[in-house]
Formats: sequence, structure tokens, C-alpha cells
Amino acid sequence: MEQSLLILLILAAGVIITLYKGINIVPQGEEWVIERLGKFSRTIKPGLNIILPYIESVRTRITTRDIILDIPQQEVITKDNAVILTNAVTFIRVTKPQDAIYGVEDFRLAIQQLVMTTLRSILGEMKLDEALSNRDHIKAKLKDQIIDDVADWGVTVKSVEIQDINPSQSMQASMERQAAAERERRAIETTAEGNKNAAILEADGKLEAAKREAEAQVALANASAQAIGKISDSIQGQELPAMFLLGDRYINSLEKISQSDNSKFVIYPADLQGAIKGMLGGAFKQ
Repeated sequence: MEQSLLILLILAAGVIITLYKGINIVPQGEEWVIERLGKFSRTIKPGLNIILPYIESVRTRITTRDIILDIPQQEVITKDNAVILTNAVTFIRVTKPQDAIYGVEDFRLAIQQLVMTTLRSILGEMKLDEALSNRDHIKAKLKDQIIDDVADWGVTVKSVEIQDINPSQSMQASMERQAAAERERRAIETTAEGNKNAAILEADGKLEAAKREAEAQVALANASAQAIGKISDSIQGQELPAMFLLGDRYINSLEKISQSDNSKFVIYPADLQGAIKGMLGGAFKQ
């Protein structure tokens, strides 16, 4: 009796274990890879699935949702020997679980390394300014170069995003010094250009003033010549009117000199009285 009960318990346990191994419920967003006697058999989809216990087994469970792969930061030397730091993020989805399992040992690590090496190769062909300003071009080129290799592993690349492309600390310091030197050079050029323009304007002003002064002197000389000519024609050999006119101008000039703020003393000829007496005497004689 006890032996029969024990056998029934063993059979019941075997049935339970068999059902547990044979009945599988795959959750949404996953696919399971099934092997039969160590060889790939099929993949089972989400829902209730039955496999052959003890003959078939679940090799691995693959998610069919988008997978986010973080690409670690790495140093890259550009075409002009500048050192930059860059990292990225890749969005992938497994479309063929059997290829992802049997095509490569670890598809996540393989894609990560592939993105890193391809990104380093792309940036190595570019100069620093191009690398910093062409992020979209780098992203598109990176995706195009890895998409075929990744497809062999049963994976589809949804997107590749470049997170950061920054110069190294030493390169940033060098760029800051270069920018400061460039700003200083432009400031010096601007100051020199301003000084040159000011000097040109000042020289033009002096030249214009000199021309006007010369024209005024010429006009004054012409006027004086015309006045002397008219006086000579009017007096016609009479000395007294001419002497009187010259004396009058001389006295007017002395008066202007005496009224000037800068005048300290007035110069007049020693024989001024004799000259006046001579003119008066000559007038009396006539």
C-alpha cells in the first residue's frame, strides 16, 4: 500500500515536472530560442507555447523591444592631430533572435565595439572644426557603415545619436589662448586703422587750411596791388597824398597791435615826429 502510494506520488511529480517543462508562457516583447537536443529548432512567440520536455529546451530569452546601448566616451585624434572626446548612444532591435544568438557571441558587446571603432575611424578622417560642426553628417555616416554588419547578427539599428564631441582639456586651453590672441590682434588692427584714419583726416584738414590761407594771401596781395595801382593813377606824381595814405595805414596797424591781448609793447619809428612834420611842412609849402 505504501509502495503504491509512493509510486503514485512519483508519477504525479513527474507529470507536474513534465507539464512545467512542456508548457511555456512567453510574455509580450520577448521571443524564446528553442533547441532540440542541442541544435536550434525554432523560436516561440508571445503567448502559450508547448515544447517537447526533455528533448527540447529554452536556450535563451531575447527581448524584441528597442535596446539602448550606451557607447562609452573615448579619445579620438582628428586629421589635424587634435584630441577630442566623444560618446554616443545606439538604439537597436533584435529582429532575428537565432542570428543574434548563433551569429555572434555577445551581440550587445559586438555592436558597442563596432560603433566605437567606426566612430573613431570617421572622426579620424575629419579636421577639428569639421568634427565639431557636422554632428548630423557623422551620425548618418556612422549608421550607414554599421547597418550591414549589424544586420548579419539579426539586429536592426534604429538610430545612432552622438551625445558629445568636445575637445580635450589641453585642447580647450589651447583654443582659448588662440581665441584670446585673435581678439587681441583684431583690437590692435582696429586701433591702428582708427589712428591712421584720424591722421589722414588731420592731414587733409591742415592741407585744406593751408590752401585756403594761400588763396587768402593771394587775394589780399591782388587787392593790395590793385589798390596801389589805383592810388598811383590818382596821385599822378603828387607825393603828399601817397605819404598821407601810407602814414594812415601805418597808424591803423599800430592801433591794432596795441589792442591785441598778446601785445606787450608798441614799436614805432624814431623819426615819426620828423616824418609828420615833413608831411605837414610840405603841405604848408604848397
